[in-house]
Formats: sequence, C-alpha cells, structure tokens
Amino acid sequence: MREADGHGSAGRFHDTPFWRTYDRLAKWADRRWGWDRLPKPLGLAVLIGVRDLLRRENLFDTSHEPATDLPPVAAPDPRHSTARGIDGSYNDLAAPRMGMAGSRFGRNIPPDLTAQPAVETILSSPSPREVSRSLLTRTTFVPAESVNALVAAWLQFMIHDWFSHGKSPKDDPWEVRLLDDDPWPDRPMRIMRSRPDPTRPPGARGPATYANSETHWWDASQIYGSNREWHDFVRTGQDGKLKVNPDGTLPRPTHPDHDPSRAPGFWVGLSMMQTLFTLEHNAICDRLRADYPNWADDDLFQRARLVNAALIAKIHTVEWTPAVISHPTAVTGLRANWWGIAGERVSRLFGRLSSSEVISGIPGSRTEHYGVPYALTEEFVAVYRMHPLVPDDYRLRSTADDTVLRECTFRDLAGPNALEVVDKIGLCDLFYSFGTQNPGLVCLHNFPRFMQEFERPDGILQDLGATDILRSRELGVPRYNEFRRLLHLRPANDFNDLTDNPTWAREIERVYHGDIEQVDVTVGMYAEKRPKGFAFSDTAFRIFALMASRRLNSDRFFTTDYTPAVYTRTGLDWIADNTMATVLLRHYPGLRPAMRQVDNAFAPWKQASG
Repeated sequence: MREADGHGSAGRFHDTPFWRTYDRLAKWADRRWGWDRLPKPLGLAVLIGVRDLLRRENLFDTSHEPATDLPPVAAPDPRHSTARGIDGSYNDLAAPRMGMAGSRFGRNIPPDLTAQPAVETILSSPSPREVSRSLLTRTTFVPAESVNALVAAWLQFMIHDWFSHGKSPKDDPWEVRLLDDDPWPDRPMRIMRSRPDPTRPPGARGPATYANSETHWWDASQIYGSNREWHDFVRTGQDGKLKVNPDGTLPRPTHPDHDPSRAPGFWVGLSMMQTLFTLEHNAICDRLRADYPNWADDDLFQRARLVNAALIAKIHTVEWTPAVISHPTAVTGLRANWWGIAGERVSRLFGRLSSSEVISGIPGSRTEHYGVPYALTEEFVAVYRMHPLVPDDYRLRSTADDTVLRECTFRDLAGPNALEVVDKIGLCDLFYSFGTQNPGLVCLHNFPRFMQEFERPDGILQDLGATDILRSRELGVPRYNEFRRLLHLRPANDFNDLTDNPTWAREIERVYHGDIEQVDVTVGMYAEKRPKGFAFSDTAFRIFALMASRRLNSDRFFTTDYTPAVYTRTGLDWIADNTMATVLLRHYPGLRPAMRQVDNAFAPWKQASG
C-alpha cells in the first residue's frame, strides 16, 4: 500500500497491536456468524473492525504511476480556503490536485492485480452478451417493496456527481461474438472501450489507470459542474442564485453537444433531482440573504453550494442508504457516520462531545486520508452498477386524485424524451408517481429489458447488461470469488454455496461451464443471499462501508471546515433541520397528502384517493 506524503495518517492506519487484534477478531466473527446475524451491539462492533481492516488494507494509490499532461491547477487564492473549487482542486490545500476533475481513479485491491485481462478473457469467458441474455434479462419484474422508485432516480443523481470515465473513442470498439439465435441486429456486437487515461505516457509500464472526468469529491458537481463552462452557464450572477425557467424547469444549452439530455445516462429521474436541488440552492440563497443582506453574489453562491452539497450528502447517508439497506444494525451504523453513536438529539443539543467519529460522527471531525491520497475507486464504480433498480414500465399519475395521466416505458423517459415528459406531466406529478411506485430489486433476472436494447441519443444501440459485465473485466475488477477474497470474505465453494436459489445455481453453472472462479462480480453480487432488509448484496456493502465514510473523512468541508466560520450558523442549521421530505414539500407542497405518514421520503408513499 502506497502512503501519501505528508497528508492524512502517518503510516498505515491503526497499525497497532490493539487494533490489529480487534480487527482480526472482527474478521473472525464476521466469517463465523456474519455481522448481520449478531445482536446489534455486537454487529456494530464487528462492522467497526471490518471497516478498520478495509481502511488499512484496501486503499491503493494510482497517482504515483507515470503521468504526463496533467490537468492544470489554478494559482493559490485565499478564496480556496472557504469555497469549493469548480474542478475540485484545493480541497486539500497542501495537495491541490487531490480529487480534482481529470485525476485518476484509485483502487480497493492491489494495483498489480488489476491488469486488463487477455482479449479472449474479456470477450469469451463466457461472452458478456450470453451472460446478459441468460442471467440478467428481466422476465417478470421483481419489486423492492420497502422503497419507492425515487431511490433509482437518486442513485443516478449521485453517480453523475461521483464518476465518469469520459467519452469513449468510437474507433476500435470491443467486438463481442454472438450465438446463432441472438436477435441482435449487428454482428458482431460492438461495445465501445473505456477512454484511455489521458495522463498516461505512451508505452508506460505498470498497472492500467483510468481518469475520472468529474471531481472525486461529494460536491454536487451534477448541479454546479466540474468545469468553468457549465459553472458559468448555470449561474444567474445575482443573489448567488442558479437559473430556473419561469415554469420551474431548468434551462439547457442550445448547442446539442452541450445539451445534457443528449448525453448517455440522462433520463427523467435525473432531471427531477437536478431541478429539485437547483430550487433548493435558490431557497438557501434567500435564507442567507435575509441574514447577510450585504453579501455579494459570489459570497451567497459559495455558501449556498456548501450547504446544498452537505445536505445532499446527509440525505444519502441517513435516508437513502438506510432505506435500501434497512437492516437495523446497518441503519444505526449509517446514522452514526453522521451523528455518532451519541445520536442526532445529543448532536443538536450539545454539538460534538468528542473528536472521535464513532462518538460524535464524521462531520466536524478531523480530516483523514488513511495514508492514501483520496480518490474514488474502480471497485466503487463496479458495485454501483445497479440498473435493476430501474423499472421498465411507468404509470404517471395525478397528485390530486391518482388519475392516470400517461402510461409509458423507460424508453419514453430517457434522453431528450425526458424533457418532453417533464413539460407535459409536471414535476409535482412526476415526484408523486415515483414516490408511489416500487423500484426493482438488485438481483438476477431483473435487468431492465429496455436497457438491454437501449438506443443512445447518438443512435448507438447498447445492451447495458453486457456492457456492465464487459466493463468490470476491462477495468481489471476481479471475478466474484477473487473479489471476495481481497475484501477478506470467504469465496463461494460451489454454485449452491453462491446462491440460495437452486434454479439460479444451475443456470450460473451452465453459463460459466462449471467454473465457479469465472463468475463475474456483478453476477455473483446479484445472485448471493442478501442480509435482511438489503436491496443489494453484502459484498457490495463492503465497498460502501469503506468508501461512503471515506468520502466524508477526506473532505475538509465535511470535517475540519464543517464550522460556522465557513458555512455560517444559518447554513449549518439548514443542514441539521432539513430532510428529503422537507426539501420536496418546500418546492412541491402538493405532495403533502401523499407524504403525511412517511418517515423516510424513500419509503412508499400513500396513493391519493379519487
């Protein structure tokens, strides 16, 4: 493990006899019983040790690999100390490049194990298309009944903030051979390669690296942008506010190359969330301007951005994630990430009781990189491949009386079509429709059928299921069993050990020709038995346990600079006092009847009566 020079931990994290003994005991208990089957206090103690072990042994730096033509960093400016950089630079004032747009993804497994496999291994062991058709295809929609479809919209909203490998080159795609009975219109199937790392010198040796075109920080870049052009486009230049059309929708660039609705991944769910938190930014500006009437436009904008980004991070930490992994031990642990085991009430009454993140939460604690420069990782990207959350079919209904306004498919809600739906249906009714519908469960045979024949805005036809399988192989993410070993988990002994569904076990064995070691990480995670209350796998949860808290620990705006001097007292109170429900009701009060009995806005809402 490579350590950061002068930033974060001095040496390896918790490298003491006490912590090594504690972590070994936690690992043993986790393997022997499973954290999720222990009483809550013991389960939490085990999760602390599991996360501690991952922090010490599963963070790897790629920035030290040979590099050239690095993205430029602006000259130091006093404003960097209290405002987020447009491109993510200067979050760490001593290491201004750390986490900025254009910097590399890190790894959660040793980089020397991440070399891109041989072409035949990527394309034909087994074919990504065969995996998609045989194991992923949704035959009957399997709902995640404890949550609503806003969880799918929210996740896409988060991903647009966290990572993108950038535009793929259209020349020299991967060519996937098809079986004779495959109805795909083109032979072979072509899947574009990931964009090569633009900072990698030609002929450089060593592990493959890839660059993130977004900032690595949790900074709401999906609203504010990661570059000057978008940042300037969304701002009004008055009172710190962002541009909103008179009808409550967002303006978009006239040039098609800059229109986000024409970028792959855009759909109505993303538009809904971007609009909601643009409106929330402007509401924060109004509140700040009332308390600080002499502040200039940029002062209001920068403080409102800090508050909005922190509120989004809080909602994800204590509302979205507990909704999709609603095991009591996991929920307590996630809430402790924000408020500590002392809890929200103590935090609001007395503030921090301790410098410890365990006792008083991460916000306001000290910044910690765990000896490794901060970056999101390729393994983090891999476990967030959760397309089964997205339903294929939608019934858009009226908030007032539940009348069906339109029945449509995902295809009707994707790309430029999404903006037409927003204009005709309206955002209040769209939020109501999503809040009263279930998403899909993240499991085998539940991949959206329209995503297996997805036409991008540029006309390219994709099977996103096959692309997900190929992408993890291409980026050097290990197959399922090796992935688990590297995360200190037991591998599956055989196909019946992999899943508790005998039919799935036989299907996976057939597709992978009896070789359990060849099962792709996505397939294994979709097939494995989930802890109680989980909408996705325990294997994926290990990466979340590590990286979800790291995104907070490494960001000084969530740690040492989470203070009234930086945010204002008004700003910190806004974060503490608001939830996803208050944000929705502030901007769409017509949702109140549907949400009146809901504690968590991501739980199913009450349908209106006609």
